Amino acid sequence: MSTHTPITGRPVRVALVGAGNRGLTYAEWIKAHPERAELVAVADPRPAARAAAGAPVEFDDWRPLVENRIADAVVVATQDRFHLEPVLALAEAGYAILTEKPLAPTEEETRRIVEGVERAGVLFAVCHVMRYTPYTDLVKEVVDSGVLGQLVSLDHLEPVGWWHYAHSYVRGPWRSEKDSSPMLLAKSCHDLDWITYVMGGRIEQVSSFGGLKHFRPENAPAGSAERCLDCAVEDGCPYSALKLYMPTLREKGAVWPVTHVTGAKDEAGLVQALREGPYGVCAYRSDNDVVDHQVLAMTLTGGVTATFQMVAFTEQTHRQTRIFGSHGWLIGDGERVTVQDFRTGATTVHELGASGSNAADGHGGGDAALVEAFVTAVATGDAGAVRSGPATSLGSHLAAFAAERARHTGTVQTVPAQ
Repeated sequence: MSTHTPITGRPVRVALVGAGNRGLTYAEWIKAHPERAELVAVADPRPAARAAAGAPVEFDDWRPLVENRIADAVVVATQDRFHLEPVLALAEAGYAILTEKPLAPTEEETRRIVEGVERAGVLFAVCHVMRYTPYTDLVKEVVDSGVLGQLVSLDHLEPVGWWHYAHSYVRGPWRSEKDSSPMLLAKSCHDLDWITYVMGGRIEQVSSFGGLKHFRPENAPAGSAERCLDCAVEDGCPYSALKLYMPTLREKGAVWPVTHVTGAKDEAGLVQALREGPYGVCAYRSDNDVVDHQVLAMTLTGGVTATFQMVAFTEQTHRQTRIFGSHGWLIGDGERVTVQDFRTGATTVHELGASGSNAADGHGGGDAALVEAFVTAVATGDAGAVRSGPATSLGSHLAAFAAERARHTGTVQTVPAQ
């Protein structure tokens, strides 16, 4: 990434393209820090989404931002398949850009985005929020300290959460590879990026296994119906839409994930959405096709090995990681890191305290730290504030694409070196 002219004497002006859950999360930080940044415009085809963003200027499409540059930076938080065109055009127009992950659903489009922003010479960051959490800082500090000795292997689990998977990947926008992207890319390019970041080396080879095992019509409970509202056995089903959403609305109000289901704020509105929309369909009768479990075996730079598992059938909680070195090991659960030093036999526990692990809780501080880093980079002209630029993000995307080739062909795949 190149160095850019600092902005002095005023806040960084930011436009938002795509006012869904992720875009609004980033917009909230901007609005909460008026001395640092200003949300000047929003582009989204949905009037309610534009209103929720609360920007003074509204567009139903991103193209007016290209025609009339009214901001210093743009946050692109559209659905995965709609990143390519706006990112390339906005980069050509000279905007600094923060783009939601994954960059694109195909390797060809991902490469086009990276090549386009590098050719334009603009500041570019990807929303790999896991790089920016205090927990990640702690893990990386331990790894970089040398206490583990020579790094040998890593084991990493992403526990998606049974209800989170049913919400986002059975009934939600990411349920179909055709309409979104493979599960590994949509959900876990975060993790592949994180592994390379904390271990300090790129993924060179990968094999993978997995599939859609449970959420299939043949596994529907006897006596179940097309929709949860009509189901005689709904009360005994862990994936009942009524169980997933109604308690949240009653106890916490209209918050995520209820806000993905309906714009209404009362029970009648939620019931209507479950009656008519995709979130009320039986979890065994949806049109989903993305995997509900997947494992990867990898080699990293220097012969380091790594395993990764993504599985739906867990509590919704932090990632869990074990790192093995020649002189010590580390185990982390998102809130604490335990390290044993083989030289002394001493075990040290580093406590960070409770932090949220999902989008509703700010990804353990990662959401806020990411936007702050991006705004800092735009304001100061120092791209070094960004931990997730185009070249680094391309590496994790290429690993995900290679893993999918490996899964479909039963082979070991070499990950291209950019």
